[in-house]
Amino acid sequence: MKKLINDPKAVVDESLEGFGMAHPDLVSVHPDPLFVARAGGAVPGKVGLVSGGGSGHEPLHAGYVGLGMLDAAVPGAVFTSPTPDAIVPATQAADGGAGVVHIVKNYTGDVLNFETAGELCAAEGIDVRTVLVNDDVAVEDSLYTAGRRGVAGTVLVEKIAGAAAERGDSIDAVEAIATRVAANVRSMGLALAPCTVPHAGRPSFELAGDEIEIGIGIHGEPGRQRVGLEPADALTEALLSPIAEDLGVGEGEQVLLFVNGMGGTPLAELYIVYRRAAQLLAERGVAVRRSLVGNYITSLDMQGCSVTVLRLDDELLELWDAPVHTPALRWGA
Repeated sequence: MKKLINDPKAVVDESLEGFGMAHPDLVSVHPDPLFVARAGGAVPGKVGLVSGGGSGHEPLHAGYVGLGMLDAAVPGAVFTSPTPDAIVPATQAADGGAGVVHIVKNYTGDVLNFETAGELCAAEGIDVRTVLVNDDVAVEDSLYTAGRRGVAGTVLVEKIAGAAAERGDSIDAVEAIATRVAANVRSMGLALAPCTVPHAGRPSFELAGDEIEIGIGIHGEPGRQRVGLEPADALTEALLSPIAEDLGVGEGEQVLLFVNGMGGTPLAELYIVYRRAAQLLAERGVAVRRSLVGNYITSLDMQGCSVTVLRLDDELLELWDAPVHTPALRWGA
């Protein structure tokens, strides 16, 4: 294992300390219990947005704290859910008096711990709502979930719901927008090579030199099938076709196309995937109105990518285009 780390047990703490030092105008890092909040605190009268999950998926979630997205993020240990004792103060820090929406990826630990934290905050008088993201079409159940996993679609839910909150929508409206995005987004990923968890010191799974895993999870969970390496266009079709069929997107519809890197794949390769995915959607009569390409929800140093498609309407398009200013996503502000 070759990594730019000191103590494997201190990776998350030291990384977030550096993150806070790099972006003091946008975030404040609270070390004990560990969470990241929007610089300047909660915005009075605005619905707060909180998300979180295991570390190792950077820039998710801390990288999306700021104007137009999250008000707080709660990082756990690598690939491990944060605990309620950190989620509760993060929720309190995000509460501007209009309630807080939790955006939760569908992993059992995340769901249970955010549920417990939500109940504790509700007992203190905070109106807490929960929106579950379960966009991965690869499997129904995995090692970590009951039902579909929450993956790259989480970024889109956070951005669009964050824009709704920023424009002053009520908690009912923000919850409804987030739920609508979650219902209209689908994703699927593949791995060319595994990642290495720092404290484990070895790859999280094994692939032969000529093998790939189709439908991989962001923690290295098994996918739909293990196949031989094929050209990028064929692999892209293996991802895009199940997404389009599950979403039911067709002639005359408009979408956002998101090609995400898992942490160890060059941007040049991601654009090759984007090229073919856009072509396949055009062949279905689907118009790609917006795009996102890059490393936005990773799996440490895994080589691979995911493809995400979000069905758009005029309101979702407007909210996507709304200003955002966070460490990892920024335009119009």
